[in-house]
Amino acid sequence: MFNPITTSFRIMLNQISDLITAANVGIMLFFSAVVAPTVFTVLPAEWSAAFVRKFFPRYFWFLGITSAIAAALHKLPLVQTSLGLCALVFFFSVLWLTPRINLARDNKATQTFNRLHYASVGLNLLLLAVMIWLLIKSVMAA
Repeated sequence: MFNPITTSFRIMLNQISDLITAANVGIMLFFSAVVAPTVFTVLPAEWSAAFVRKFFPRYFWFLGITSAIAAALHKLPLVQTSLGLCALVFFFSVLWLTPRINLARDNKATQTFNRLHYASVGLNLLLLAVMIWLLIKSVMAA
């Protein structure tokens, strides 16, 4: 049986999920287009390295937690599953990938650092594309 209150509540939860996802897209775009280029062109190398080491764990934790919340709120299984997988990739990035990138940098293992860094950048771009695609899917389904 149709219940307008339950239906309205579900729609509201989907919209909150979409807003969280849109905010995450904005954060990812802002970091990629504004913060990263500025940090590496304005700050001395040792300061930019220190900044990035402090920033990335917080960045990945925040995006992982908010993606998990967005997944839990959405009603569409495709969006739920995809956002849940995005959250897992963010957690992988903070718990496994970032420490290995830092270790490679500390050990001056340039090839390993470059490979892991490019993997991190690639994952970030992939997640950005997935989140934009999910927003389009969700809005079209509404």
